[in-house]
Amino acid sequence: MSMSIFDSVYQGTPPWDLGRPQKAFVDLARAGEVTGSVLDVGCGTGEHVLFFAGEGHEALGVDTVALAIRKAEEKAAARGLPAPFLVWNALDLAGLNRTFDTVIDSGFFHVLSDEDRPVFVKSLAAVLAPGGKYLMLCFSDQNPGDYPLPRRIREREIRETFRDGWQINYIRPAIFENAIQPEGHHAWLASISRAGRG
Repeated sequence: MSMSIFDSVYQGTPPWDLGRPQKAFVDLARAGEVTGSVLDVGCGTGEHVLFFAGEGHEALGVDTVALAIRKAEEKAAARGLPAPFLVWNALDLAGLNRTFDTVIDSGFFHVLSDEDRPVFVKSLAAVLAPGGKYLMLCFSDQNPGDYPLPRRIREREIRETFRDGWQINYIRPAIFENAIQPEGHHAWLASISRAGRG
């Protein structure tokens, strides 16, 4: 998966970088669905990590784009929030050598290739505590157009990807907010729990 496109886009402000968290994740927090320690995979400039840190969670953000991580660290310092960030590949989360109660994904799953999906699922299983939750917001197949990224994800693809060793709590329509279109993009919001063992 080539990340060079993301290296260049963070030279400016990407359309998904709202200067605040996605409303979908704020609503999940308010509903009590985010518990314990939080890992944000593909955290970008850190808005979700900073939001959860501000809510009292131990939160860590990882992203492969060093510039995004630097911007996230600058935000954390400016806001006085104790949130660490790492330049890290989400396909190798086992290397973090720890587990989290909640993993959040705002727009990472929908850039994965078919080949990388099972690698990511295995990576996710390595860091999610048994019974922990993976909360994912991704582009849905309801979006028009034919641009290559982000991919438009069908609900069935999510179910197939997390078929073995996972429990799908729900997959429901949601909005992926951006700085360009006030109405946002069609998205899926999924809550997926790691099975109790292994």
